[in-house]
Amino acid sequence: MTEAMTEAMTEAGDADLAFEETGTYVPDVAGTERQIEALLFAAAEPLSAADLAARLPAGSDVGRALALLRQRYEGRGVELVCVADRWRFSTAADLAFLMTEEREESRRLSKAAMETLAIIAYHQPMTRAEIEQVRGVGLSKGTLDLLLEIGWVRMRGRRRSPGRPVTYGTTDAFLAHFGLGSLSDLPGVAEMRVAGLLDMNIPADFSVPDPSKVVGEEDPLGEDETDAPEFHQDFLE
Repeated sequence: MTEAMTEAMTEAGDADLAFEETGTYVPDVAGTERQIEALLFAAAEPLSAADLAARLPAGSDVGRALALLRQRYEGRGVELVCVADRWRFSTAADLAFLMTEEREESRRLSKAAMETLAIIAYHQPMTRAEIEQVRGVGLSKGTLDLLLEIGWVRMRGRRRSPGRPVTYGTTDAFLAHFGLGSLSDLPGVAEMRVAGLLDMNIPADFSVPDPSKVVGEEDPLGEDETDAPEFHQDFLE
């Protein structure tokens, strides 16, 4: 039996004796320790010593009980820790790897994101303004950010026009995800009509752009621009 446990049991006996002699409840450290343990276990968030004292019987030695409780849990799978003057039970730091799980999180792209991706795929290289012109509506910054984040779209270069706007194109990850060998494998008019993606009454002269043959007037991005955040001239008037 450790010295701390022996001392706690002695204090508990002294408390019982005090109650028998005076008829007044004197909180013992062992009992306070159990009560704090129960409170911290059930609490939805860390508790301060003042929070604990407010729920415990008057005269409870919160500080000593916390010290004993911390010592009791030291080296175990769950330990008592104090963060920003608030107490909580936490998994031992050396066992954190047991709680780590790697998994893929599926995302459903919005209609705007899918439209933007299709426009870039068929018309690349495209600037933000050109994408908006094809869609007929404005493009939120978050839409391009998402496509850049998942790696299906990249910044290709800068258009040789006033303002030098950034151009966007698809990546190899885009081809791999959709099972395409190259951009020339993108569905054409016939495939889209069979799949029900085109109205049967489309104009006779309607054609789908071939991105593999599109040569845009653009200059490559500099090395310092490749990973730069999106603060580009095409966002400005």
